[in-house]
Amino acid sequence: MLKDWFVQLESMYEQMVEWRRHLHQYPELSFQEVETPKMIAGILESYGVEVKTGIGGRGVVGTIRGAKPGKTIALRADFDALPIPDEKDVPYKSKVPGVMHACGHDGHTATLLAVAKVLCDNREKLSGNVVLLHQHAEELSPGGAIGMIADGCLDGVDVVFGTHLTSQAPTGTYLYAKGYAMAAADSFEIKIQGKGGHGASPHETIDAVAIGAQLVNQLQYIVSRQINPQKAAVLSVGSFHAGNAGNVIADSAVLKGTVRSFDENVRQHMEREVASIVSGISQALHADCQLNYQAGYPAVYNHPAETDTFIEIVKGFAEDSHVVEMTPIMGSEDFAYYLQEKPGMFFFTGARNEEIGAKYPHHHPLFDFDERAMVHAAKALVALVYHYAVEKEAEPALEKTV
Repeated sequence: MLKDWFVQLESMYEQMVEWRRHLHQYPELSFQEVETPKMIAGILESYGVEVKTGIGGRGVVGTIRGAKPGKTIALRADFDALPIPDEKDVPYKSKVPGVMHACGHDGHTATLLAVAKVLCDNREKLSGNVVLLHQHAEELSPGGAIGMIADGCLDGVDVVFGTHLTSQAPTGTYLYAKGYAMAAADSFEIKIQGKGGHGASPHETIDAVAIGAQLVNQLQYIVSRQINPQKAAVLSVGSFHAGNAGNVIADSAVLKGTVRSFDENVRQHMEREVASIVSGISQALHADCQLNYQAGYPAVYNHPAETDTFIEIVKGFAEDSHVVEMTPIMGSEDFAYYLQEKPGMFFFTGARNEEIGAKYPHHHPLFDFDERAMVHAAKALVALVYHYAVEKEAEPALEKTV
């Protein structure tokens, strides 16, 4: 029966492409999504899915109820775009100046819509329910997941899964990590107020640039000398603005940066030590330094049992060599909030194809992906539903696919 579901997904490929390309031409920024959730809700309602809109703000939640009682499986796709100009020369180029789907969320949405159609057409075979989490605002903290959870999107859910198309792996591959898969992402801003003056008379000033340079240097010591090298952390200062002239000592400066980590104790230590260094240097160098430290998304932690289930299921239809254990990455994802509430896991589906130009990194103006990857992603999601919500009967083994 799962093989039949795969055939149905294959038959929906052109429809998936049509949905994806429409979304790509009309992207909407985080927390500004209006037409996208309307489109999603309309398609789901046409299938007979129970639909709720405005979840957590702009999210859409669909529920497919099986013919028999059983577990409830949640599947998530995000649908927001980024403030990046689309520089691709393709027919489906973004029609919204300065905004594009540069991370594959249009593909995630099209994938889950196709999954919904196949599951609706086979709902009489389901023992349990499937909850479709179409999430807004993944790209912009505090993100859409936390609001959707507060609105009850996970009520009654037993397990939750999600996938992300990636241009960093060949089409048809599946990448996973057991345990920590993606980092927590926090940010900070330091405003330095000193005393300006002439570049020839530094003794009459409190040099904001020199103080900022000290901060940049000393903040690096937190990772290199205070964090166990077997536990990862990153601190990067990405912005340093001060002054307007070479012969004037600036009276103020602003530093902005990011902190990435996996372990929660490391995360808390980083925050404490950033505050300690800012306070110590400001006092020692007689400046007024104000720190604004913002906690972002927590780390994505894939539950071991659900990850093992994923590996077993995907290896049932994909070549073993295409199911790849990946090194945890320092990127972040608000899917982490779902995994704090329910068991589950988040995996990546390869979508790189250099022959068609699908090779650029995410958040790049030329980003694109191999649209065949949507079928691969959809197969993994429906196979997971099949595992949890279909009473098994003897059936021939699936033919391995690339």
